[in-house]
Amino acid sequence: MRRHSPAATDLRPRLEAARLDLLALFRALDADYAEALWGLDQPPGKLNLPAMLRDTLAALEQLPGASSRLRSNLPPRSDATLSRLEAAIRTKLNPAEAYNMVPGRDPQNC
Repeated sequence: MRRHSPAATDLRPRLEAARLDLLALFRALDADYAEALWGLDQPPGKLNLPAMLRDTLAALEQLPGASSRLRSNLPPRSDATLSRLEAAIRTKLNPAEAYNMVPGRDPQNC
C-alpha cells in the first residue's frame, strides 16, 4: 500500500475546495446562458419572450467585458498558459455540451 506524504494529504482538501469554488463561480457566470437555452425550449406563451430576449442579449453583450476583467485579475504569467489550454479544450468540446446543467435537457440526446 502506497502512503501519501503529509503535504499531499493536506493538499487534497485545498484542491477540492478550489475546484468547487471554481465550479460555483463558473455556474454563477453561466446561469443567464443556461436559463436562456432552457427558455428556448419552452412552449410559446409560457415565457415573456421580449423580456427573455432583452436579458439574454444584455448578458451576451457583457460577456467579453466580464471575461477581460476576470483575466486582468489573474497573474500575468498565467495568461499564455490559460489561453493555450482554453483553445485546446474549446476545440474538443462537443456542441451538445452547451446544454450541460440546462434543466430538462440531456446532452446525450441533443
